[in-house]
Amino acid sequence: MGALHGWHRDSFTHDGITHDTYRRGAGPGVVLIHEIPGMTPEAIAFGQELVDHGFTVVMPHLFGEPGEPMGVRNTVSSFVRGCVSREFTALALRRTAPVTRWLAALAGDLHASVGGPGVGAIGMCFTGGFALAMMVDESVVAPVLAQPSAPFPFTPARSRDLGLSPADHDVVVDRVNAGCPVLGLRFEDDPAVGRRFQTLRDELGENFTAVQFPGRKHSTLTLHRQERGVQAVLAFLDDRLR
Repeated sequence: MGALHGWHRDSFTHDGITHDTYRRGAGPGVVLIHEIPGMTPEAIAFGQELVDHGFTVVMPHLFGEPGEPMGVRNTVSSFVRGCVSREFTALALRRTAPVTRWLAALAGDLHASVGGPGVGAIGMCFTGGFALAMMVDESVVAPVLAQPSAPFPFTPARSRDLGLSPADHDVVVDRVNAGCPVLGLRFEDDPAVGRRFQTLRDELGENFTAVQFPGRKHSTLTLHRQERGVQAVLAFLDDRLR
């Protein structure tokens, strides 16, 4: 837990779902959602970078052990939890994960706390698409999708799916068409993202900006950190939240 020294631990409950949260910083709000296998030291370090840049950051703890480095055991455990938990719906098509309602409510709560034009939401890997689904709450005005990988792309249809129910899809598209942009990051040959970026281009048009890197790596902001991607995220958040 040393990596979380200085972060304020709390919990948040919405619609029968409760998870711990870690908060730090001052300024506009950003919800940073960790990837599989959990709140790794790299994810926490990126959260601290956002704090140092002048944001109030809330990191929800959804699975895994906070501060535990990435390893085979915890990666497999988190992957299995994502597949079987009713909160995540990792395999379902055209369905919004229930946990995104909790995340959207968390974003609304953060916005009420810090004020401003809205808050940012950053999802990564398994949680990458959650930032898009959180747009059902109007407080989310800066969604960042870092290598969105759910539903797991085991079939062509799943590789294109955005993890949204038809009703939520319409809300998101309406918000994007009204002027709310979406930022996405990925490695060009990352199989976990599948064909999702093409779907985002088709559905969201010029309001979707893709920042892409050559290669077959995966974690654009943490384990395989790309400085150009980090700077693109910071600039996007500054533009939308300040």
